[in-house]
Amino acid sequence: MSSEKKHELLIVTGMSGAGRSTVGNALEDLGWYVVDNLPPQMLGPVADLFTLAKTPLPRLAVVIDVRGGEFFSELQEHLAQLRTRSINLRLLFLEATDAALVKRFESVRRPHPLQGNGTILDGIGEERVRLLSLREAADVVIDTSDLNIHQLSNKISDGFTLEHSQRLQITVMSFGFKYGLPSDADLVADMRFLPNPFWQEALRPFTGEDQAVSDFVLGQPGAEEFITNYLSALKPVLRGYVQENKRYATIAVGCTGGKHRSVATAKRIAAELAKLPDVAVSIKHRDLGKE
Repeated sequence: MSSEKKHELLIVTGMSGAGRSTVGNALEDLGWYVVDNLPPQMLGPVADLFTLAKTPLPRLAVVIDVRGGEFFSELQEHLAQLRTRSINLRLLFLEATDAALVKRFESVRRPHPLQGNGTILDGIGEERVRLLSLREAADVVIDTSDLNIHQLSNKISDGFTLEHSQRLQITVMSFGFKYGLPSDADLVADMRFLPNPFWQEALRPFTGEDQAVSDFVLGQPGAEEFITNYLSALKPVLRGYVQENKRYATIAVGCTGGKHRSVATAKRIAAELAKLPDVAVSIKHRDLGKE
């Protein structure tokens, strides 16, 4: 990280109902100065105050949502201008599945801000279209579909404390392809080229967290070769993330059901990545227990 870019500016945006308020509260608890619902055209002046004041704030988070109306479309332009300045700028995008968002809006009996005379789903669909380019430009994407407010707060704490903000946060996530790709994955590895322990009657009840299953999966021809080569391919990618000020990466490892091959391989990859300097590695088994 450049020593000149000592100020951290985090833009928090994403789908309505995905947890922006929870994230804002969590960031405040971590010592960030948080500005909620700031119009995008005010980003420049706020950044000036942020960096030029007599006692500048080292860490500022700005929460922006679709209530900004027509100004929201200008956000990309303002972000591009800010990236030319001596600021460590990151864009955090929060999302969730349609089903999760509908459930949240129905639980509080509030309409979606963009649904107009339509349904909640209509509003969600319109918002996804508006925010597509922002999601693609995000440095960090967090899918909150399966997270309660406490889990989301913990995830923010893991990734945005002062200690961790200088390190690359890597989440290695196992998953099952039959349950869908993780929407917040930066990289995906497919372990379905290995024999499935599901068809071994003695191993079927167990998971990739059990030694017998792990030994079976990692002992297959090609398994160690894949892991070695994949780790070698990851190293320049992770270095590039740091150079581009991307501080959060999710590496998804999949198999059919997310129970055996992906779990064993994800654990092995996470253990090897944890040996690298200046990284913090966590592991998540998204679909373990669904079968």
